[in-house]
Amino acid sequence: MAVTSCLIPGSTTAQVDWHNLLTKHSGIALKWGNKQKRACYWGNKVIVRMADQTSYDVSKGLSKDLSLLPKPLSASDILAASDNDAKVRISFKGVPGSYSEDAAHKAYPNCETVPCHDFEASFKAVELWLADKVIIPIENSSGGSLHRNYDLLLCHRLHIVGEVQLAINFCLLALPGVRAEYLERVLSHPQALDLSDAFLTKLNVARESVDDTAGAAEYVALNGLYKAGVIASRRAAEIYGLNVLAERIQDDAEIINRYLILARDPIISRADKPFKTSIVFSLEEGPGVLFKALAVFALRDINLSKIESRPQRNRPLRVVDDSNTGTAKCFDYLFYIDFEASMAEPRAQTALGHLQEFAKFIRVLGCYPMDATI
Repeated sequence: MAVTSCLIPGSTTAQVDWHNLLTKHSGIALKWGNKQKRACYWGNKVIVRMADQTSYDVSKGLSKDLSLLPKPLSASDILAASDNDAKVRISFKGVPGSYSEDAAHKAYPNCETVPCHDFEASFKAVELWLADKVIIPIENSSGGSLHRNYDLLLCHRLHIVGEVQLAINFCLLALPGVRAEYLERVLSHPQALDLSDAFLTKLNVARESVDDTAGAAEYVALNGLYKAGVIASRRAAEIYGLNVLAERIQDDAEIINRYLILARDPIISRADKPFKTSIVFSLEEGPGVLFKALAVFALRDINLSKIESRPQRNRPLRVVDDSNTGTAKCFDYLFYIDFEASMAEPRAQTALGHLQEFAKFIRVLGCYPMDATI
């Protein structure tokens, strides 16, 4: 609570003429509850005058309170706080036990996870300050890119602050006491079913697609479906009280999911450790324009680790023949690129400056440390 005050050196509280003091020294009338009061500094004391003429010395404990005030933050404090995952709230699509939640715990072992109904809701949770970060799957070593999430990167003004690579272990789960040969159907996410095709064919069961692997485990457990199995993670089995009947049932021995972590603010780019930068841009029409755009990175020895193209949603088609004899049209694309360089490096800054000569639109989605762990 701010108080307008005055300082009268050499005086004591016994000499206070409250009427003159408040008139001459601009004390401010305040209200606590239903009582009027006035306050001012008197010597090194803070005197509060209540409407009932009672005076209080509230300077006691003032020095203690001031000592407890937070100190100004330094750059090192900010960096240390960003590395402290003890209180980080991370939103994700799905229910507890999903692979996205596993990836969040890999990146921030002590984090608090916030389940969301869909990817859009997980982004909005961060924008509405219900979570600090959001984690989304962006590509799979066997299934490819998740195009919906590329679109969401552009729709929301969040910044990529990290990536996580997670080795996936598809497990066959069922209620306690149920054996694999008793199963008549298996529920899971469509991609998990597709990537476990050989195992499920041998098992000779019907396949049912659901929106989330952990959601399938929750559904089977809550409804006591003894003839239904689930493809999900081992942690989902622990959470929902299911048994693991088989592990690593995927067709490919090793499947890696790559996740992106996004936050409201970007992190500080550094050049002393491997960083990756993600951008999106669109190009002017013309022959060789994409070649020229990619060459700006090759000329500076910058490796491109990912290239993804998506049709522009606001103008998906453009006319390539304006004559009266034809109305040919083609897609107008956005290009998403990941390159292995930090924005703190002059070569990356120069490359993006050069790219602006060809691009109609450029946006840096984030600059973040590379994850080399599996």
